[in-house]
Amino acid sequence: MLKKLQLNFSSLFGLLLLVLSLWAIASELRQYNYRDILNSLAAIPKSRLSWAIWLTALGYLVMIGYDILGFNYINRSLSWNKIAFTNFISSAFSNTIGFALLTGSAIRYRFYASWGVSAVAIAQVIAFANFTFWLGMFAVAGLIFVINPLTIPTQLHLPFATVRPIGVIFLLLIAIYLLGSILIRQPLIIRGQEFRFPSLPISLAQIAISSFDWILAALVLYVILPSNTPLSYLDFLGIYLLGMFAGVVSNIPGGLGVFETVMLLFLSDKISAVAVLGSLLAYRGIYYFLPLLLAACLLGIYEIRFRANILKNINKL
Repeated sequence: MLKKLQLNFSSLFGLLLLVLSLWAIASELRQYNYRDILNSLAAIPKSRLSWAIWLTALGYLVMIGYDILGFNYINRSLSWNKIAFTNFISSAFSNTIGFALLTGSAIRYRFYASWGVSAVAIAQVIAFANFTFWLGMFAVAGLIFVINPLTIPTQLHLPFATVRPIGVIFLLLIAIYLLGSILIRQPLIIRGQEFRFPSLPISLAQIAISSFDWILAALVLYVILPSNTPLSYLDFLGIYLLGMFAGVVSNIPGGLGVFETVMLLFLSDKISAVAVLGSLLAYRGIYYFLPLLLAACLLGIYEIRFRANILKNINKL
């Protein structure tokens, strides 16, 4: 009963954030015509769109490292092509649809189980991959927020003027994790589940791979912003990470609306709101929907071949 109430509250909270975000975006763009946004989208140079596509491909290639490290962590082996296939489909669906613990986990169970990986091992890989995702966020955002802190807009009504305190908290969490990897050898029991810190090399590899993933994801959007944007990549990276953090914790698929609201709050005084939204639409198309389309095609082909092999084996009997 309590879990059901928590789930309903989480869904309602996410829905409320989505409504508020759409209202904020509509207010920001009230003075513009939708044709202005489409024109802004069409004005993005093809060379920049091409760069964004290549960077997206590299980003999804880096994400494969999450599962490879996960199998290394549990001392299990599986061929790299199977891990890459599973991770890409899982990442494309969970990134776009959201609810990674449901969408991504279901896909990983579907494939890894069919290749003889036990349910316990799959659960460990899933937990490891999701934890790795957050480690990169905390590491990159922590450094950026401390070294180059953003001034928080007054509209957000937060109790601090910059994001530096958030950065300090993030870096402390990273430090605690690394110290745990060095000092704690015995498994920890958390809510009845056994948790064992990875070795220090694996922990460092987690942070490195996930950090590179976040850096590439931000770069995809940065290259399709207007060329005259008066913003360095490091300044933009802080804004991007803050927007993504807000989007991920909102539980809204892909952070839709929440991410755009944060980006508009920080960028609209430097770039026209229409240009920002045009770039964001291109970014969502390239980074989210293009991989999802490819993943859906690969999943369909796999399922057709899988069922064909089953029928073939039945006919042989």
